[in-house]
Amino acid sequence: MSIDLFAPFRLGDLELKNRFVMAPMTRNRAGEGTAPTALNAEYYAQRAGAGLIITEGTQPSAVGQGYPNTPGLHTEDQVAGWRLVADAVHAVGGVVVAQLMHTGRIGHEKITGQQPVAPSAIAAAGQVFTGAGMDDLPTPRALATDELPGVVAEFVDAARRAVEAGLDGVELHAANGYLLHQFLGDTSNARTDAYGGSPENRARFVVEVATAVAAAIGAGRVGIRVSPGHAFNDMTETEVEATYEALVTGLAPLGLLYLHIAEDPGTTYGEALRTLFPGVVIISTGFQGASDLETAQSVVDSDRGDLFAVGRGFLANPDLVERFRVGAPLNAVDQATTYGGGAEGYTDYSRLSA
Repeated sequence: MSIDLFAPFRLGDLELKNRFVMAPMTRNRAGEGTAPTALNAEYYAQRAGAGLIITEGTQPSAVGQGYPNTPGLHTEDQVAGWRLVADAVHAVGGVVVAQLMHTGRIGHEKITGQQPVAPSAIAAAGQVFTGAGMDDLPTPRALATDELPGVVAEFVDAARRAVEAGLDGVELHAANGYLLHQFLGDTSNARTDAYGGSPENRARFVVEVATAVAAAIGAGRVGIRVSPGHAFNDMTETEVEATYEALVTGLAPLGLLYLHIAEDPGTTYGEALRTLFPGVVIISTGFQGASDLETAQSVVDSDRGDLFAVGRGFLANPDLVERFRVGAPLNAVDQATTYGGGAEGYTDYSRLSA
């Protein structure tokens, strides 16, 4: 029997309207001091028809910022901005968690005024937009062992600020080549201390962050995103199965809210992780694959995920779930206005007529 994607779903203590998730998507529209604004609140409230909204990547510290005008969660002004978002989403019955994204080596001094930090002093190939143009990604500074508890504390502080702002929880971004993923990867992590070498050691820091954040705000408010074997941001993982088995073995006792798996088409890492993490709610996101209704139905019916995350569809369709429900055509994304700017290409996409 086919599962009804439009029926309510219980996610821990959260009641979701449906099984569709708005995936985290960088939009580069934070205001002064990288704090969210009323415009950001309007954007998220428009898309609260999703069962769950996962916000754009949000830096837990100043050095964790990788792109211009991305929001943070490490100052009081940022908390006030996120409170605007939480209040607006809740006012229309939505549920929203903040994705905590420390970009690690995917950043630049021209953005933060600081040298990026990473597990090891290994630069990622590629460039980053620094505001005026594209610059090569620099060689990061390797974090010393005695610095790592401080980075854990930054994630904890950001999570506490998210709850203070009224958000429903946080997602730890351990995917897509950012800091937590960099610890997992055997080509980005060349450490010789307890945080490098074996899969268990490379998973250690991510488990410590998740454990500390869960202890601070409650495991029922904490999800985590992973992307096993995905090459984005110059990531290469040669021990994928062993690494993620070690990670999930460390995470499983925590009772986290969900595991968000971003997986390339044709791979089966997600199925293995579901077996290793019994009872956890799985959010499935496909890379470079279809994110239409048919795919969502197939993923949930085949037990590859309990919830299905859609990214680009929500950019141009604030009422995406309703369009799926009635079979309406979708608006096309205006690529020129995806990153940065104001309301154009952000809050001015049309909705279905009432």
